[in-house]
Formats: sequence, structure tokens, C-alpha cells
Amino acid sequence: MLILAVIGTCCISTFAQPRKYRSAIVAFYNLENFYDTVFHGRYDDETFTPGGSKAYTSAVLNEKTTRLATVISQIGTNINPDGPALLGVSEVENSAVLQLLVQHPLLSGRHYRYVHYDSKDARGADVALLYNPRYFRVLKSRPLYVPLPEGAKTAAYTRDILWVTGLLNEERVQVFVNHWPSRYGGEKKSEPGRMAAALTVRKFVDTLIRQNPMAKIIVMGDFNDEPVNNSIVTGMQATDNAAAIKMGQLYNPWVPLYKKGMGSLAYQDAWSLFDQILIAEGFLDKNQSGFFFYKNAVFKKDYLIENTGAYKGYPLRSYTGDVYRGGYSDHFPVYMVLLKKAPERE
Repeated sequence: MLILAVIGTCCISTFAQPRKYRSAIVAFYNLENFYDTVFHGRYDDETFTPGGSKAYTSAVLNEKTTRLATVISQIGTNINPDGPALLGVSEVENSAVLQLLVQHPLLSGRHYRYVHYDSKDARGADVALLYNPRYFRVLKSRPLYVPLPEGAKTAAYTRDILWVTGLLNEERVQVFVNHWPSRYGGEKKSEPGRMAAALTVRKFVDTLIRQNPMAKIIVMGDFNDEPVNNSIVTGMQATDNAAAIKMGQLYNPWVPLYKKGMGSLAYQDAWSLFDQILIAEGFLDKNQSGFFFYKNAVFKKDYLIENTGAYKGYPLRSYTGDVYRGGYSDHFPVYMVLLKKAPERE
């Protein structure tokens, strides 16, 4: 049974009478180089070992895990004390670190499980989906390979995209977790790699929508592009105009926040909103019996913000270069609230 949220007319003007709703939090968090301490022979992997340049010891890993668990334990709890029902993550090295995370005392009571596949990414940094089995049951999953065009990236491979389908409170939901190629080498030069990733997801989404035009689809991740960039608008066919959405388009509720100057990461004194959660049209009808979109936000608590030095105001990250900062991540998490009408007698 999902936690009930009492939302009145002051919160959702569409409804004439206050009533109870079931809530589900969907979130994404770039965990910033969440590695174990063992050298696995991958590029950059040796850096994150006790003898590497970052002196990445078990003590550092344990503190990093506690930091991340602290954040995850609080995302969306103002709406639902269980926090995220679905949490997409990126920059995780393997299942070992995910196991450390879900078993942490701050999270163990939620009994999170996860879906993860090792990819051929040169850094050995993958995406994964954590889910609360009280809310979500996995039916099927697979990694989606992203074929990179020649010259789009210095490495031959990028992160796979994770596809998971399952039941969210017995309602079929399709989830895609992404971490698209970075802007290393310049935004324009690297853009074809992100477009390749966008089209990989889009092809799969098109298949799902042909099967069911009102399919419940969630596309989340660190896209390394803004909500208004070509890979999102053209590649993913995303729009922020929910009232005029066309068949097959995805809804992007992050555009208004982006235009207000809000971001999930900072670089050279400018904010970017690379971390986003897109949804299909099936989530937009607030009068339906299933889950619908209520609101979205950047999770930006004071303790996550650097309060001194050259990076004052930035996310408080784990490392600055090879210097350990003892922070959380160079990204803020983002999250979305889904609501569903509870039975009248519940």
C-alpha cells in the first residue's frame, strides 16, 4: 500500500473537492564517480584506489556512501516519507557499490533493490535503477547500446542506456535511465554523440507508443544538454507545452525552471540543468485513474552547497581534482511527484 498524500484545492486547482491521493516519487541523481577501491583494469579506475592519485581508501568510500545515502534518504520525503519509489543513478562503477548504498543504515529500511548492467564505457561508469519493492515490481530489463558516430567521442564506447519495465502500484511503467556523452572537446563537436543517444531512446519509445499511444514512459538522466538543446527538443521530441502536446511527443517540465536560471550543476559560474526527467503524454491527464504528473523540483538543500572559496554556491562535490572535499556530488538530484487517486473508502 502506498503512502497517502492529502492534497486540497489549494494545491491542485483542477479538483473541486479535497481528497486523498497515493504518491510516488521518481528521482534521478548523478552520484559523481561512485567507485569501489579495487583496480579493475579500466581507464581512470586506478585513480580511485588507495594508491591512486586521489588516495581513494575504504574510509573515503564509506564516507562517500554515507553522504549519498543521506541525500537519497531525504529526497521527496516532504510528500512521501518513503522517499523515491524509483531512483535512477549514474556514475556507478558496479553492483558492489550499489549494494553498499542500499544496505546503508539510512536506506536499509526501504529494502531498495536495483537493476544494473556493466557497460563498455571507458571509465567503467554505468547507470542503474534503484527501486522500492513496496512500490515497484520489475518485469523485464535490458541495456540499450548507443552506436556513436565517428569522431563524436574520443573513446569508442559510451554508457549503455538502461530500460526497465515494471508495475508501479500495479500500473505498467517504462523507465529509461541515461547518462549521455559529455561535452568534453566542446559542445558542438560532442553534440553528435548526445544526439545518437537521444535517437537510441527515441526509437525504443516510438515502438512503445505504437503499441500503446498512452503508454506510461519515463526518460530520466544526465543528458549533458539543456532542456532547450537539439538532442532534447528534436532528438527526444520533447516539449514543455503540455496543453498542445502532439501524439508521440514527450513532456519536459524542466524548461520553465531552466529559463528561471535554475540548475542541477554549475560550471564556470553558470548553471546548467542537464539532469532531467521526461514523461510521456500518458501521465498528463489529472482525471485518470492511474498515476499523473503533479510537480517536479531540483533537490537543493543548504548542506549540498559549497559555502566558501572559488566554488562558493556550487554543489559540494567529493573531489576538486585530486583533493578530497568530503562532499556529496557535483550534481544536485532532481525529482518528480506522481499522484494517483486513492479509493474513496481507503
